[in-house]
Amino acid sequence: MTAVQTAPLELKIATRSPEGIVLADSAARRLAKLGEIEGHPVMLRVAVEGGGCSGFQYQLDLVNTTEPDDLRVEAGGQTALVDPVSVPFLKGSEIAFVDELAGAQFVIRNPNAATSCGCGVSFSI
Repeated sequence: MTAVQTAPLELKIATRSPEGIVLADSAARRLAKLGEIEGHPVMLRVAVEGGGCSGFQYQLDLVNTTEPDDLRVEAGGQTALVDPVSVPFLKGSEIAFVDELAGAQFVIRNPNAATSCGCGVSFSI
């Protein structure tokens, strides 16, 4: 019986975009894992839309393609994409992944949010 060995995932330091948006190592590791499961690289699209209980809400999707005007936020060989309309709402934010007792999810740590709902999906400025 032989053991299968896998190389540890190496992550490099996240680079902050000109808008101050950063993809945390936790999010980069999760995107890498999701890419392994899917069998091809995936990117996280982060958008801000009107709605939710606090006025704005985050829309998070896994995608395979980019739009020409997307802002790319990269860390550890992984990518998050932000559309130009959402960039002002996300300036200085950190895109992270949390795995807690209440559940596992991508989260946005947004310094522009004055208030947010209990689930963390909607916010106000």
